[in-house]
Amino acid sequence: MTLPRMSERRTSIIAAFLVALGPVSMALYTPAMPQLVHAFSSTESAIKLTLSLYFAGFALAQLVSGTTSDVLGRRKTTLIFMSVYLLGSLMAAFAPSVGVLLAGRLVQGIGASVGMTVSRAIVRDQFTGTKAARIMNMVGMMLAIGPAVSPTLGGFALGLFGWQSIFFLMVGFALAACGAVYFCMSETTVPDSAKGHIGPILRGYGELASSSRFISATLVMAGAVGALYGQATMLPFVLIDRVGLTPTQFGVGMLMQSGFFFAGTVAVRLLMRTFAPDRLVPAGLSFIGVASIFIALASHLLETPTFISVMGPVGLYAFGIAFVMPYMMTAAMEPFPHIAGSASAAMGFIQMGSGFLAGLIAAAIGMPLFAFGTIIPLMGLMAILSYVWYRAVCSREAQLATEPAE
Repeated sequence: MTLPRMSERRTSIIAAFLVALGPVSMALYTPAMPQLVHAFSSTESAIKLTLSLYFAGFALAQLVSGTTSDVLGRRKTTLIFMSVYLLGSLMAAFAPSVGVLLAGRLVQGIGASVGMTVSRAIVRDQFTGTKAARIMNMVGMMLAIGPAVSPTLGGFALGLFGWQSIFFLMVGFALAACGAVYFCMSETTVPDSAKGHIGPILRGYGELASSSRFISATLVMAGAVGALYGQATMLPFVLIDRVGLTPTQFGVGMLMQSGFFFAGTVAVRLLMRTFAPDRLVPAGLSFIGVASIFIALASHLLETPTFISVMGPVGLYAFGIAFVMPYMMTAAMEPFPHIAGSASAAMGFIQMGSGFLAGLIAAAIGMPLFAFGTIIPLMGLMAILSYVWYRAVCSREAQLATEPAE
């Protein structure tokens, strides 16, 4: 590996800012949704569709932004997609109709997708092992803090200046991101236009799909982090309709999940001074396993769920994710420095796709508490079994490396 072009601290700050932009843009917007129903004389289902379109654009466009960053370079790709995000923010801020608002949110999601892919790629371009895990831990902290405080910030902006101010905040984020990338971010890869041809693209994704190490590590992340996306579609119905919380109480109560995740990232940062990042994964999966059992038991055996019976295990699950994420994310991408952007894109797509699939299955089941108590524990089990597979793959690779060549 060549010497890093940015320091560990600068890479951490830039990666954390870029990766938080997508989730923050989703959470910042939620307090304005009831007001937008009246502002556009629309329906609640149409305004909810703005979240779905944003999520769809964000998930699918990762496959494009990741490969593009291999072709054009990390800096140029980030500036292009941040410009798209800026355009979407302006469309939403000045939307004359709900149709334009929907289009603006879709464009925003497409632009914000670059944050997830490039943030991981610039880390892989420069760092591996413990240094890479430390940076991913910092990224995890921002993922906990950003979405947690965003609804509060959005609520203040909404109360003081109206719904358009929320999108103007996003315009400010876009301009800040462009400035940070242009002035502070060094190019960390050698752009290769040949990687933009269909043949190399298909070969790259084929290489990822045929790698047991990549697939097993990514499925660990899909089961762990994907559960956060999946349960986001179930918890509002469980906590509001079954537990009896008001929408405001629900918003405050969700801080428990973010708080546990943040506490986990802090604990991991301290533990990494003594333990290698890979040593922390079994502990994290143990937390996820125990939480999955509690979720299943509380959902299926308690006649009347309570806030603690629901959110206590959810918080424990989030705490475990913080132990799993730094190492497994870097482990999945480590063998693919030549297609780091595509590897990051595939990982992000599978993570979010698992959460989206969980939400679709929950909607098909039609019983939120039953779905929550069944789907989320199964995702926890998938993470644990995938890690067993990952360890077997690593052991086999190590054994082959030590066998003498015939």
